[in-house]
Amino acid sequence: MFKVIDVSHWQGNIDFNKVKQSGIKGVIIKAGGSDAGFYTDSQFNNNYLKASSAGLHIGAYYFVGKNCLSTEDGKADAQRFINIIKGKKFDLPVYIDVEAQSSGQNDKVTDSIIGFCDEMEKNGYFVGVYASDLSGFKDRINLSRIQGRYTLWVARYGSKPTYVKDYDIWQYADNGKVPGINDNFVDMNECYRDFPSIIKNGFNGYSGNGQAKEPQETQKTKEIIYTIKAGDTLSAIAKKYNTTVSALVSKNGIKNPNLIYAGQTLRI
Repeated sequence: MFKVIDVSHWQGNIDFNKVKQSGIKGVIIKAGGSDAGFYTDSQFNNNYLKASSAGLHIGAYYFVGKNCLSTEDGKADAQRFINIIKGKKFDLPVYIDVEAQSSGQNDKVTDSIIGFCDEMEKNGYFVGVYASDLSGFKDRINLSRIQGRYTLWVARYGSKPTYVKDYDIWQYADNGKVPGINDNFVDMNECYRDFPSIIKNGFNGYSGNGQAKEPQETQKTKEIIYTIKAGDTLSAIAKKYNTTVSALVSKNGIKNPNLIYAGQTLRI
């Protein structure tokens, strides 16, 4: 586990060296959004350059607007996101931020999420979904359609998430005080997955030769054949072998990531 903050222009000019010295290991930076027209966050490039210079792990997020309600809307926003972040490297995931759509439109919101995430994956990004535990994943999203398909970043303050059971980052507070940041309302997160060792193997702008941690020798030199057991999920298998659900789906020609069977074999 390591501590991560997420920031935008609201935090002003940040001293990321002080942030790192305080024990924070990573930062997820707002790149832009479609909630107020289509825009790039005014501090995105500045935050990215300074966080990179400080040696922090870096991810990015894109805040979608209330009208992102279809597969095509999601794809269009993904392309806007890609245009903002292209040419940069991120060893934490890149996320769709789902907060603005009205509750009760779960099917449409989920369609837009899948359109967004699939478009990002098609372009070589390790993508995830950010939302709150209840007002987001419960009230706005059909969780069963995305659970295990994309990494989840869940916000819930005061206690760990209860609706979402399987997540990789927990946003546990929005009132953090961090050295190097003048704002007293910093989003604080715990990350439970070693994303850099996965992502540096060929996602988010990395060519595959810059991973922080070498894969196991058997994985580098020999293809693994895994036999699915009762209770297995693609998400759990991907974590075990430092790969992604989308990679397993593509490599094995899986039509539905939520339908795998005991006795079925997978090429890792």
